[in-house]
Amino acid sequence: MSTFAQDVILRPIITEASMDGIAQKKYTFAVAKDANKVEIAKAVEELFKVEVAKVNTLRVSGKLRRYGKYQGYKPSWKKAIVTLTEGSGTIEFFEGMV
Repeated sequence: MSTFAQDVILRPIITEASMDGIAQKKYTFAVAKDANKVEIAKAVEELFKVEVAKVNTLRVSGKLRRYGKYQGYKPSWKKAIVTLTEGSGTIEFFEGMV
């Protein structure tokens, strides 16, 4: 697995459902497919200087897309929902979006 935190955490997920979780200190990220929960927790702690309580992961399968007579699948990816501890601070990137 990659040694850099930037290789584990690919991008934040900004949707209505993920924004509702911020009140409970739950943040959603797209992560590397081969990253495990321990690596994801360490990467979030290193990048955002917060304490992680738990990490839930799920695989998102690629959806079928059509363009005229051609069709194909979007790539599948992995999503992580990171819950911070009660005493931990917040991730400032998401605070501007609420």
